[in-house]
Amino acid sequence: MENIASKTAQTRARLIEAATEVFANAGLTKATTREIARAAGVNEVTLFRHFQCKEQLLAAVIQQAVALQAEALAHQDEWTQNLYIDLKDYARLCSSMMEEHEALIRTFLGEAKRYPEAARQIVYETDKSLREQMIVYLQKGQEKGKVRLDIDLRASVDSFGGMLLHGMLRCSDTPTTLGYSRECYIETCVDLFVRGISISPSNTDYS
Repeated sequence: MENIASKTAQTRARLIEAATEVFANAGLTKATTREIARAAGVNEVTLFRHFQCKEQLLAAVIQQAVALQAEALAHQDEWTQNLYIDLKDYARLCSSMMEEHEALIRTFLGEAKRYPEAARQIVYETDKSLREQMIVYLQKGQEKGKVRLDIDLRASVDSFGGMLLHGMLRCSDTPTTLGYSRECYIETCVDLFVRGISISPSNTDYS
């Protein structure tokens, strides 16, 4: 029974991996179950044993992206309480996750009107836990007198995430003509953001 369960899990994992690749390359509309099955090295009948339709595969791809993000968060539960250091670590993790799913993100952005719910999930839900954790962290910063009380934390965190998303897309599109590196962009975003939310933004020592 264990061998059967293991083979079933392996086949399912191959199908999700193949679907991720096909969705990213062909787009949501043009991607077919036949092509996904071919990429996974199985026949279409096997695919339908695991997923009844393309939409179920799409849901599985999104769920895996969320699961990978949650796994990454498991190593981010200790903060230094230094705003600049912690936010830079947060920004690097967000950027890394977005880069890992760049092809899918671009696909969902391009087809957002056709698949609004799927686009919302892949673009916004995959980093939901990260955003919620950061909001809680900033609330504690407010309690400690480090973060301004007159700002909306959700709007602030979303605007920060938007900066990082834009940076990922821009650095990927024209990496040789920007005149700065990804790391420079991240550090600049963090510096601007921390100076904006901090009560005493006179320097980068926000401990």
